Amino acid sequence: MSSRDETQLPAIVVAGSDDDLGVAKSDIGRRYGSDYDVRCWCDPQQAVDDLRNLRRDGREVALILVGAIAAEQPRLLPEMRSLHPRAKRAALLRWGDVKTWRPVLDALARGDLDHWIFRTESRGDEDFHYALTALLNAWAELRRPSDEVVQIIGDPTSPRAITMRDIFSRYHIPIGFYDAASSEGRRLLADYGLGPSPRLPIVVLRFRADLAPLQDPSDREIADAFGVEDVTLDGRHTFDLAIVGAGPAGLAAAVSASSEGIDTVVIERQAIGGQAGTTSLIRNYPGFSAGVSGSFLARAMFTQAWGLGARFLFMREVSSFEREEDGALRLVFRDETFLRARSVVFAMGVSYRRLEAPGVEELVGHGVFYTPALSEVRGLEGRPVAVVGGGNSAGQAAMHLSSYASSVTLLVRGPSLARSMSEYLIRALAEARNVNVRFRAEVAGAFGVGRLERITVRDVAGGGEETLDAAALFVLIGSEPRTEWLEGVVALDRWGFVLVGADAGAAQGFAASVPGVFAAGDVRAGSVKRVASAVGEGAVVITQVHPYLTSPR
Repeated sequence: MSSRDETQLPAIVVAGSDDDLGVAKSDIGRRYGSDYDVRCWCDPQQAVDDLRNLRRDGREVALILVGAIAAEQPRLLPEMRSLHPRAKRAALLRWGDVKTWRPVLDALARGDLDHWIFRTESRGDEDFHYALTALLNAWAELRRPSDEVVQIIGDPTSPRAITMRDIFSRYHIPIGFYDAASSEGRRLLADYGLGPSPRLPIVVLRFRADLAPLQDPSDREIADAFGVEDVTLDGRHTFDLAIVGAGPAGLAAAVSASSEGIDTVVIERQAIGGQAGTTSLIRNYPGFSAGVSGSFLARAMFTQAWGLGARFLFMREVSSFEREEDGALRLVFRDETFLRARSVVFAMGVSYRRLEAPGVEELVGHGVFYTPALSEVRGLEGRPVAVVGGGNSAGQAAMHLSSYASSVTLLVRGPSLARSMSEYLIRALAEARNVNVRFRAEVAGAFGVGRLERITVRDVAGGGEETLDAAALFVLIGSEPRTEWLEGVVALDRWGFVLVGADAGAAQGFAASVPGVFAAGDVRAGSVKRVASAVGEGAVVITQVHPYLTSPR
């Protein structure tokens, strides 16, 4: 008799008949039964009842697997999601049974499912289990780790504490966060010998027994404490290439450059992945049928570039650069240290203007989107949505959504669209039967369990508020490049994006106005602002850097 306590194990709940799921049902139990409480139900409604009981008992659910028959019952999947919003949910499809695929794809678009997998037809199908373990790994990333590499003690509402948690998570570092006001937080502060009024947040690196807890440390202090850098900033070494920014474009450039033997260093001011690294699901990235998280993509590219020989400087922000007498470019950091490189690729990306309202950030990727995200529209059919913004991108998104959604509410903070939107779009919005344009309106809050369900709209002039049902909120209020330090040095357009090619008086398409300087990704003027495009630009820009490095000067 087994001595394990199944009530302490996270559950995997499988819903579907033997005919629906085939041998997958028994194979899941054999493969995962020692680490998970695998619970199989022939009737999807029985599975829902079991999920209710698991929630009542405070049990964790890691994964919910449903057959295609269950996916055809639209009432069940939303209930499964609401009962255990952190669990990963996937449908098992049968090859050739095309008629069952459409409900699954619709459920994916709605957010009721995270993935679909073709069911296994034999034991030991490693492709099948690779897909399952990927889902379990994605679930585990959101779970509090059992082995904490870092402990953070602070105020859970503090912006600095939130930023720290985000950065560590994006580097895939297991952390434990403790509210300094809780009994456990106070106990830890006492155990670490900290007084009654330490400077919060406190960061404890548990693998560094020689290091005292860090009190309200800067990003630079955290990076130094980790000891992950192998670059000496003494000015003696000149790199072939310095890449500023470790978003998709910068990481792709690092992979391409290092694979060609170019001595490369990547400089990142905060965390790898850039804006994409904060995206929980990128649905339109090629090769990932059910989407991929931005953090996973960033970590994969970082590991690849590092393995090929690229070196990285973390938590460092470039403040200026200049050309030295020998032709090398000097990149100066905020702390006045510097490095030298023969060429530079600017890939700093942009900062999308964020919507500062309660609940919005927690639901990004789960109904809240900072891009048009029009791949989501199929799952919004017959449901109400909202769009924030007064420019062409907001108007175009509203019109496209109006073909699917039951209603589209366009929230415009200003008094009209005349100065910010094309006339043809203004006319189209006015004629659309299910588009409601509300002026002097802003989002005051976003709410939902696991996914956006409603928003609070505030009248900017009068201050009154009302709640609207919303299955999705598209925030299209612009973006800003991080190029203030380049003004007067490199040619920029009027919005601060780096001009390249003919617009910069350069012969090559990604070359900036200064010889040896290139730009790729969202920071480049005229870029598409898509992750896949940024990756492509990062790879292509190296085909122009290489000739520059090898040409006589």
